[in-house]
Amino acid sequence: MAKLKDTDFLFISTRVRALEVNLLNHERMERMLEAHSSDEALQVLADCDYPEIEDLDINSINAALAQEQQKTYDDLYNFVPNKAIIDVFKVKYDYHNAKVLLKAEAMQSDPAPLLLDLGRVPVRELTSKLNSSDLSGIPTILQSAIVLARETLGTTRDPQLSDFVLDQAYFQDMFLLAKKAESAFLAGYVRISIDAANLRTVVRTMRMGKSTEFMQSILFAGGNIDPKRVLNAAGGGGSLADLFATSPLREAAEAGMELLSDSPLTQFEKLCDNAVIDYLRSAKFVPFGEAPIIAYMAAKESELTAVRILLTGRMAKLPTDIIRERLRDAYV
Repeated sequence: MAKLKDTDFLFISTRVRALEVNLLNHERMERMLEAHSSDEALQVLADCDYPEIEDLDINSINAALAQEQQKTYDDLYNFVPNKAIIDVFKVKYDYHNAKVLLKAEAMQSDPAPLLLDLGRVPVRELTSKLNSSDLSGIPTILQSAIVLARETLGTTRDPQLSDFVLDQAYFQDMFLLAKKAESAFLAGYVRISIDAANLRTVVRTMRMGKSTEFMQSILFAGGNIDPKRVLNAAGGGGSLADLFATSPLREAAEAGMELLSDSPLTQFEKLCDNAVIDYLRSAKFVPFGEAPIIAYMAAKESELTAVRILLTGRMAKLPTDIIRERLRDAYV
């Protein structure tokens, strides 16, 4: 297949620019925060063409957000000339669902409420294959990860170790999908996402007092910064702040080094996410090509997280300032 050109994305780029108009910007998020009633807050979402949320409860919120995510995938998947671009974003749900199914299997519980039918593999198919232990027909990396995660869970009875196996495979799968897409912008997004995941992992595990040997098993390859250099800095061979000094994650790394105690990680987590959003913003100046589609997909995911924070915060009657503190920067 010939390498795609930017002009092959002309129609879908135009479509994405139209969709960006409905993204939640800072002003819309503030309106939701300051709304006098839940109905007033939900009206902001309705104005952005979100599915109707009749009751402000967690099940209704999750259902509406999943529906909105599926609508986004359907809208773009039909027109994007390179499906691997969308699959990079869908792949996380395959691994989420695998985690849910394996834990439910071990605990003999019902996985249905936690499954999200947004991945490359339909939930019904993945459930059937896990139940029958016949994993043929699903992506190879996912197959191998499920087998190893199941063995790990059966041997150790530790769901965290099982999750580590699936997380490693998830980033490997995402990295290879980005490589298959032959998009420098997508590869850059995946690399900075892996860097952010590694930075989060190191800060959390250092706060827990874990050894570098433990960290070595849970860091991910494929980022801009080699995991060995991250381990070296965590082990005292430098500092995370220095290691990330020329990275978009510089500010997050500095914040992380100041939080190696029991202080809340809210601001650190926010800075990690904001660094990824800053990377994506360069796509605003690209008239057409794959970059606007990738940036929109990532921005939509970030928006759905913001909506969940806003609505669950209001549902819990949290102070406005607390909710605002948890919100990430808006893409638009």
